Amino acid sequence: MSFPFTAKNVSLSKGPDPRTSIQVERDAQKVNPQAMQYFLEGSKERAELIKSLTQQMERDPILFTDGSYYDLNKDQLREFTAAKINRLSRYLEGDSTEVFNIRSSLIGVIDPAVGTRIGINLGLFLSCIKGNGTAEQVKYWAVDKHTNKIRGIYGCFGMTELAHGSNVAGVETTATFDRANDEFVINTPHIGATKWWIGGAAHSATHCSVYARLIVDEEDYGVKTFVVPLRDSNHDLMPGVTVGDIGAKMGRDGIDNGWIQFSSVRIPRFFMLQKFCKVSREGKVVLPPLEQLSYSALLGGRVSMVLDSYRMLARVSTIALRYAIGRRQFKGDNVDPDDEEALETQLLDYPLHQQRLFPYLAAAYVISAGALKVERTIEETLDVLDKAVASNDQKGIFKSIEGMKSLFVDSGSLKSTATWLAAEGIDQCRQACGGHGYSAYNGFGRAYNDWVVQCTWEGDNNVLAMNTSKTLIKNILALEDKGKAVKGSLEFLNQLKEYTGSGANKVVLNNAKDITDIKTFIKALEVAIIRLGYETAKIVRKEKFDFVGAELVNLSKLKAHHYSLTEYVRRIEEHDDASVKPYLYDLGRVYAATVVLDKFSGIFLTFEVASTSAITDLAKSVIPNLCKQIRPNVVGLTDSFQMSDMIINAAIGKYDGDIYENYFDLVKRLNPPAKDKAPYSAALEAMLNRPTIDERERFEKTIETGEILSK
Repeated sequence: MSFPFTAKNVSLSKGPDPRTSIQVERDAQKVNPQAMQYFLEGSKERAELIKSLTQQMERDPILFTDGSYYDLNKDQLREFTAAKINRLSRYLEGDSTEVFNIRSSLIGVIDPAVGTRIGINLGLFLSCIKGNGTAEQVKYWAVDKHTNKIRGIYGCFGMTELAHGSNVAGVETTATFDRANDEFVINTPHIGATKWWIGGAAHSATHCSVYARLIVDEEDYGVKTFVVPLRDSNHDLMPGVTVGDIGAKMGRDGIDNGWIQFSSVRIPRFFMLQKFCKVSREGKVVLPPLEQLSYSALLGGRVSMVLDSYRMLARVSTIALRYAIGRRQFKGDNVDPDDEEALETQLLDYPLHQQRLFPYLAAAYVISAGALKVERTIEETLDVLDKAVASNDQKGIFKSIEGMKSLFVDSGSLKSTATWLAAEGIDQCRQACGGHGYSAYNGFGRAYNDWVVQCTWEGDNNVLAMNTSKTLIKNILALEDKGKAVKGSLEFLNQLKEYTGSGANKVVLNNAKDITDIKTFIKALEVAIIRLGYETAKIVRKEKFDFVGAELVNLSKLKAHHYSLTEYVRRIEEHDDASVKPYLYDLGRVYAATVVLDKFSGIFLTFEVASTSAITDLAKSVIPNLCKQIRPNVVGLTDSFQMSDMIINAAIGKYDGDIYENYFDLVKRLNPPAKDKAPYSAALEAMLNRPTIDERERFEKTIETGEILSK
């Protein structure tokens, strides 16, 4: 018989020991977390840099974050956020752009509002200027004014309006050229044109990159970009500028989102960003070669959101999986019913629990590859475009524009699909933690409310997904009608004839073996996109694009999965550490089977990409067997994210696995038991201790009173 031993607290009987459960599994791991981290972050150098930056933030008294963060109200969050931005600006003075971008990415996990407020200025505001401004304008606004060091001026991004979000080309703020004074007059013509959701506008921003309709000699040239001062050096509003706070939101309360109205605000002509679109002193307008170039500022934001999706999935899956190892509930089939001393079953040993959580663990790994790939591609494409513009290389400009078109498709499909998947992952991981997942101190509530704005940034994800897939359909139509070959990441569409028409019945996934062969699976994804796209294109010829919204969204999701899986496999093949490859391939198979095939089995069956027996095998054997392969190394695979307890910031998700002690300690620290009365206790006491109704009515309605008054 075992007796309780007093360790941290006195116990009178043996209680649960989750800490030992996780340590036993950690000791048995075959995965090398450090080696795996090098793969996840793309290189040893980047992974070590992340570790160094995390250590800095853990030790910094202003940047450090713990469970008390979950108790802050809106005003406290904004004050807290401002202090953190002030602190980060000091790091920025010594950081390279690359280092600070990684620092901001980590901050985005710890405190998304801080990451967003900085990203609006350094990302969206400056990206708009870099994407649309001349070299001289970029130097002036970014460097000479010290904006790139968060000093001097602070920018916000004025794209969306109260009545327009996704349809940027439809925004109604106007910028009318006044030739006599060589100025633009910025105006909000009606309430619907009020700039809305503008992060930083309410209190922080001194300047705004404004998307407004260019009006010259009463002709509307479409939406262009302008730098408009909002506040002077005393931080007082400029004449004609009215701003306000849009108020309470679902999350990210640390951001001062605001609204802006311009009442005939005058700015010099050279405050218009004129890299592509130009207006001369005489009012001559030169239009850009591609109107969408003015939206290039959004590309960097999309990259950060895909990268954020990887980090968020890594964080929440780590919390849920560590909890599932330490938490025991019921005696499942793996426990001898005759053994009275047997422990209850670990949650993670239940097959259903594995099938609920492992897809999000796998998604974090696969999306990391897609995020790093699109990040690198955008940097390279924009760099080539800038050099071509600087040298007036027209051939180079148009070549870059072709690259930009592919980027709009790739980044758009990745952004919508990855942010949706992360939102789903947060909620499913919360539910998998039962009642404790509902506690704010375990991170899921704030994570979800802060996260889901990503599904509507740059408009509703559905609209973004549809827009990216329209390009895919147009490529199919051009291929059919003109034989025009498709280039870039959609190049596989050139197989159209092979897998449609007489080839429409070629099955790619015949059985379980085909599903778990990742390269065969990627081919199946291509065929599914081709066949769904082909049928969708037929409908478009008759009914136009609005009629096929659901098909376009599915095509966008499949395209994102194809991009991420293809890059994931390529990186595994080129990776120099063979020891991690078997585990990486297993995770890729889990992603393919659960996140893709299981969710889109209807499409794979409808278009005969997968046989009915393959889909039967999927549920009966493929997914359960893949989960069995992943199960022994779950601790190592989550430790590989190298997320410290500060970044995890969840009592039940700490590294040591001591879920009950950690949770209870935090609850007691933030809600001291000695404070056993609330500010509203007097109301409760008054309710409970109130006199009887007879006393309160002065005994005026009693039988005795009746006898007296009836005489």
